[in-house]
Order: sequence, then structure tokens, then C-alpha cells
Amino acid sequence: MNINLALTPLISLIAGILILIMPRLLNYIVALYLIVIGLIGLFGGGNIRL
Repeated sequence: MNINLALTPLISLIAGILILIMPRLLNYIVALYLIVIGLIGLFGGGNIRL
């Protein structure tokens, strides 16, 4: 059984939920999101097969 899990939508969802819960973290969440998406783009880890 293969499950394809894309990291970018998952990271976006988690970041959105954290921003709703704690709006003060917006700057840190956006910065971490951009760093993670950049690393995923550089190293090509866009899809993980479980």
C-alpha cells in the first residue's frame, strides 16, 4: 500500500492552524515556513512515500 504525502500542503496546514491559535507567532511561522519550503525545493523532498 502506497500513500503519497506532499510536504508543502501539510506544512501550510500546520502553519495556518498555529497562526489561528497563536497570532503572535506569525513572523516566526512565516520565516520557518519559507525556510522549510526552500530546503524542500533545494533537496527535492517534495513527495514522501510511506
